[in-house]
Amino acid sequence: MKNRYEGLLVLDTQGKEDTVKEVIERLEKDFEKEGAAVEQVQKLEKREFSYAAGHLSSGYFVNFVFQAEPTVVDKLRAKLKLDPEIYRQHFQKLRPKKVAKEG
Repeated sequence: MKNRYEGLLVLDTQGKEDTVKEVIERLEKDFEKEGAAVEQVQKLEKREFSYAAGHLSSGYFVNFVFQAEPTVVDKLRAKLKLDPEIYRQHFQKLRPKKVAKEG
């Protein structure tokens, strides 16, 4: 059974701000290759971190809303962990989309 998920990714764009669009398009294709049906891609722009937790002080935030089997999320986590352009990732299960009743 497919569930709805939200995947918040923080991209490491330091020194390569001009390639953000290509990276997001590649990531969307990666989601689809793994079997996820992407509903929405929210580009939340570059933001400063409230505290530096590593070598970066800011990152480009992108939020993916998608439907997938639970095993797909594990595959995506493993794949994105190896991607040098992904600084942080967080996945969360969402409530099912409410269907408006006609009447």
